[in-house]
Amino acid sequence: MGGFFGVVSKNDSMLNVFFGVDYHSHLGTKRGGLAAYDKELGFQREIHNIENSPFRTKFENIINEMRGNSAIGCISDSDPQPLLIRSNLGTYAICTVGRINNHEDLIEQYLSYSGGHFGAMTGGKINATELVAALINQKSGFKEGIQFAQKQIDGSMSILILKEDGHLIAARDKKGRLPVHIGKDEDGYAVSFESFAYKKLGFEDEKELGAGEVVEITANAITQLVKPNKNMKICAFLWSYYGYPNSNYEGINVELMRYKNGAIMARHDRESGLLKDIDYACGVPDSGTPHAIGYSNESDIPFARPFIKYTPTWPRSFMPANQKERDKVAKMKQIPVHELIKDKNLLFVDDSIVRGTQLKETVDFLFEHGAKSVHMRSACPPIMYGCKYLNFSGTKNEMELLARRIIMELEGEEGEKYINEYSDSSTERGKKLRAEICKKFNFDSLEFQSLDGIIEAIGLEECQMCTYCWNGKE
Repeated sequence: MGGFFGVVSKNDSMLNVFFGVDYHSHLGTKRGGLAAYDKELGFQREIHNIENSPFRTKFENIINEMRGNSAIGCISDSDPQPLLIRSNLGTYAICTVGRINNHEDLIEQYLSYSGGHFGAMTGGKINATELVAALINQKSGFKEGIQFAQKQIDGSMSILILKEDGHLIAARDKKGRLPVHIGKDEDGYAVSFESFAYKKLGFEDEKELGAGEVVEITANAITQLVKPNKNMKICAFLWSYYGYPNSNYEGINVELMRYKNGAIMARHDRESGLLKDIDYACGVPDSGTPHAIGYSNESDIPFARPFIKYTPTWPRSFMPANQKERDKVAKMKQIPVHELIKDKNLLFVDDSIVRGTQLKETVDFLFEHGAKSVHMRSACPPIMYGCKYLNFSGTKNEMELLARRIIMELEGEEGEKYINEYSDSSTERGKKLRAEICKKFNFDSLEFQSLDGIIEAIGLEECQMCTYCWNGKE
């Protein structure tokens, strides 16, 4: 995944962009970057690896060296950016967030007629942001170039550009799978993935770009270059998992959605007679916690935190390079509250169950500390398909997904015909899926939020949301 932030102002923008980008650190763990434009210094750019040190510590001195009334920056979970590009459109800095599925075809097409080249990274890989810039540069203007790039890309791509006149150009991906917000203060504008990032800096909401909309921004005005498309498919997983609690997307707050989502799950469990003898409703920290609060409020089961994550020295469980180390770090971070575990029947709500790599150790940890029973709830439906639109998951093979592995074990490839049945807890196949996962992970019970339930919790029309990872519908 990743996120970007930019400011164009009548005053120096570096401090605002530094904090604005830092507020996107939850969206990526690999690289951070800043680019600025100043009339005297021209373009300046810095990129750093942030895998073992947060963005703030890598850039806190650099902001005193860079300056500009216009600046952009990003947190990236993949390629280094922002990039500085010199082309027929002039010199500019560019950040992107998204995914290109047909990158090899686009690279071959470009090289076959352009006579140009790309800078290759380790293994011959091409920086996705450089590829986007190459597509944009094939046209005579940014508007036409961005439209061309969006049309050619199979996947999704939101774009933030800093031009050599100090203007910003912001483009939301053609289906609006991810958000792009604009905030305003008395000196200019901010562009951000997360709206709370600019609100903390004194900006107020100005507008949220529509799907495929492109705008050019100066310190004084926003000019629409491309009108939004009629059809939007915003990622529903934003609210369930990787969106920040303070964030609003399409006017819907993440934290409130999670409370509602948990309440809907509790309502279903109550109607199904599954709320007996539970001592505490608990969240798998951290993003499962608000879902559990909603569950507790609706069910009248007390909310508790039987274990706490120790994060001061290891803020990210996925920092180490291999899975064995990640699992070890995750276990080290789990500090039990014995009085809330021993002889207790615990119900946990997790934001999702994707691969299930750490669930078994978490449950074993609870039983080792005396839990009487452990019940699990997932705040979203079973994940059946790897996302092909966004880079929020590194799934390379759908057999990495827990639900798909269980289906393969139960029925082999024949089971792929019945994925919808396996998702539905009311069917025999759905019951088998849940029973098999319980057996593997030692849960006393397991349930997933239904697709209808998560749609209700978000509150948008189903046709406006992307639910591909759950039902395979594009």
